Amino acid sequence: MITAMIVDDEAPARAILLEYLGDYPQFTVVAECANGYEAVKAYAEHRPDLLFLDIQMPKLDGFEVLELLDGKPKVVFVTAYDEYAIRAFEAHAIDYLLKPFSAERFREVVAHAEETIRSQPAMTVSASSLVRKPLQRIAFRDGGAIEVVPVQRIDYIEACDDYVQVAARGVKHTKQQTLAELEKLLDPTRFVRVHRSFIVNLESLARVEPYARDSRVAVLRDGTKIPVSRSGYERLRELL
Repeated sequence: MITAMIVDDEAPARAILLEYLGDYPQFTVVAECANGYEAVKAYAEHRPDLLFLDIQMPKLDGFEVLELLDGKPKVVFVTAYDEYAIRAFEAHAIDYLLKPFSAERFREVVAHAEETIRSQPAMTVSASSLVRKPLQRIAFRDGGAIEVVPVQRIDYIEACDDYVQVAARGVKHTKQQTLAELEKLLDPTRFVRVHRSFIVNLESLARVEPYARDSRVAVLRDGTKIPVSRSGYERLRELL
């Protein structure tokens, strides 16, 4: 038996998925969730083999839910918007179910999911030629609490081993993610890698000053000073 969890903020969408899954006795639904917070809690409790996960939801979207889960579950993204195909690919989703979908398309997805789960190969989904939209907010988990921070509030991000510290309006948040991974998700016209260990929000930048021979420092509006490498300074010059 393959256990599944349905996450969608629209009740009719959850009902359709539940009805379609009823035709496949090898699957059993262990939880239905109406939002991302419920999904994080239910996943920790049930540890399902497969998530049918909506992308656009209030408070926490599908990608943010995945970031907050312990482990890397098998996922089928279910959405009405095809613009998220590239991010789904990068999140290693099994498949991408575009609403409204037919019973035949659902059968294909279920067969693919079952084969993947039983054989445990590398998870794949076909990427499209669509351009991925930059990250708009970042979710942080602190014990049982979840906080979502809009990216425009971020002043800078600092690499700390295998996690990052995100400074936003005087508050520092910790996230288990590398600086390089986060850099790829942010808007490159707003967030600049000024140093191997720092990304700066240009809107928080006050000025760049000489620091020592052939080195500079970025001074933020709140007075924080961030080291700037030669390559980081060149990137700043291109945007300022």
